[in-house]
Amino acid sequence: MGESVAEATITNWLKQVGDKIEADEAVLEVATDKVDSEVPSEVSGVLIEQLFSKDDLVEVGQTIAIIETEGEDEDAQIEIEETIAPEIIEEVTKTIEIAKESVAAPTITNSNSEKFFSPLVKNIAAAEGIGMAELEQIPGTGSDGRVTKNDILEYLKNRTEAPQAEAVKEVVEAVPSKSTAPVSISGGDEIIEMDRMRKLIAGYMQASIQTSVHVQSFIEVDVTNIVKWRDKHKNEFEKREGEKLTFTPIFMEAVAKALKDFPGMNISVDGDYIIKKKNINLGMAAALPNGNLIVPVIKNADQLNLVGMAKAVNDLGIRAKLGKLKPDETKGGTYTVTNVGSFGSVFGTPIINQPEVGILALGAIRKVPAVIETPEGDFIGIRQKMFLTHSYDHRIIDGALGGMFVKRVAEYLEAFDITRTI
Repeated sequence: MGESVAEATITNWLKQVGDKIEADEAVLEVATDKVDSEVPSEVSGVLIEQLFSKDDLVEVGQTIAIIETEGEDEDAQIEIEETIAPEIIEEVTKTIEIAKESVAAPTITNSNSEKFFSPLVKNIAAAEGIGMAELEQIPGTGSDGRVTKNDILEYLKNRTEAPQAEAVKEVVEAVPSKSTAPVSISGGDEIIEMDRMRKLIAGYMQASIQTSVHVQSFIEVDVTNIVKWRDKHKNEFEKREGEKLTFTPIFMEAVAKALKDFPGMNISVDGDYIIKKKNINLGMAAALPNGNLIVPVIKNADQLNLVGMAKAVNDLGIRAKLGKLKPDETKGGTYTVTNVGSFGSVFGTPIINQPEVGILALGAIRKVPAVIETPEGDFIGIRQKMFLTHSYDHRIIDGALGGMFVKRVAEYLEAFDITRTI
């Protein structure tokens, strides 16, 4: 799943108990954030048990199914067992029994909750008869307000049947039933439930607004030289590299340079701590055909030349639209760029992609009349200009840093060498 992926949601079982499975054949589909992936079997055999259900949240490393394979010759198995020390066999047997008990323990799934609960917390809740509605009311002291083992044990000390029933009653009265569809005012209205990705996006956006104090800095940039240079080289580049040369990799290159100049923008926040990121990993917001949004990440973007950047941008953009991104390719970003100009917007005020502290919106490039300064005096000419909008987290980024950073990006773009070779 990738080093930065810790958990995934089971979205569909492709094989059922009793089905035969070939090695490398997909057994189920899982989703991590906005990326869907198939999980193939490492062996051939028969699926004899599914340990999790659809919509269950599973941590990376957990056993999710048991596949029975054809056994080896019985005599060979006995011979192998005789070569292993009895105490080792006993220890392994105990481990297997403990694992079986852990798997068999009743659990509470997260399918009807927006919160994450660890398997340990869910097992404790199930053993104590705590339902999901009551579990969601327990205050959490862990990261992002998660309920820890100590939180639920402390809650159990003070829990009585009356408060439990009262808490469940309050939740039921306060929250409408999820099975009840909203009533349409007009008979011609269409009611559409949000898909999984849209629900995730909605949750992320709301959480970001609640977490970060958003403030924006705007700057107008003259990109006439960049437009001329691209027009001159785009056909040659596509013929030689088999790739289209868009403006995006040029802008990404400038952002990566500015982040090296201002490492205070290449950070994240964890509680009262600021984490300075070693690598510059640029997120690239991409619109999907269904209207949703995904942010693949260009790792170590500052180490790529313009050709490498163009290939990375095109590859991630194409695979994002085809739904072929790997789970790890949307993780680990340290700063994000979004091109609102591709839809004709002059500028926008983007929402920060948590836990980053800044995001840059690229406005549409337009031909505008502008004052051109020359040794002979000023005159009016037609120039290619665009707006850059920098949204940043005012909890830890002040106007000086936020403004200087976007100004440096603009300076790199305006100083673009029109004689540059590619």
